[in-house]
Amino acid sequence: MSRLTRVRAATEELREAVSGLRFRKPVTHVYNPLDYAGRPHVRYLRKFGGHRIRVLFLGMNPGPFGMAQTGVPFGEVSSVRDFLDIRGRVERPEREHPKRPIEGFACTRREVSGARLWGAIAEHWGTPEKFFASHFIANYCPLVFMEESGRNRTPDQLPARERKPLFEICDRHLEQLVEIWEPEWVVGIGSFATRRATEALGTRSIRIGTVLHPSPANPRANRNWVGEAQRQLSEMGLCRAAPGGKR
Repeated sequence: MSRLTRVRAATEELREAVSGLRFRKPVTHVYNPLDYAGRPHVRYLRKFGGHRIRVLFLGMNPGPFGMAQTGVPFGEVSSVRDFLDIRGRVERPEREHPKRPIEGFACTRREVSGARLWGAIAEHWGTPEKFFASHFIANYCPLVFMEESGRNRTPDQLPARERKPLFEICDRHLEQLVEIWEPEWVVGIGSFATRRATEALGTRSIRIGTVLHPSPANPRANRNWVGEAQRQLSEMGLCRAAPGGKR
């Protein structure tokens, strides 16, 4: 069985498993982009996920204006459409939050984290093919959690009774990705992803690192995210030349 077939099967297993979970208030709406944005997500896997890699970059979960719209991790619309050259029909969630509509590739809201991440990759590697020759980007959790106000709620903010079954499913999926792609490194994008990778993969002979999350909510990222991420990757021996200026 090819790597691509295996990763698609693992993704389908993840989609079905998290769809069976239930969450209580203050979470009122849960989006699963693997359901309604499955077409562009599958194209992302087909285009870039069919071979062994050296580094798996791991994000936390979809942003409301990123993967929630496009089905691609850190999926800021212009980056996915113009840099990755991925498009696809996006449906709507079964229960849509009135303040967080899914517009797919028609979404005009900017996803800053994704713009910073894919922009730095474009500047440093030049083309998606060069980056994905030895790297891949995935999210630990595929779900988006929203409160009644429309406020985003991250997985670590869920109560323990809801975190436990969710993390068990996501840990297993991460283990599957590592088995399939055989990376030397898993690099968490932000502290949450790094902690989950350490918890899920701690007994394996794999290196785990971390880079600063590019979220605009992080003051350090707003000062010079590219420079900080470059420094951290250089210390791990994963990046040689600085991608460039501030973002």
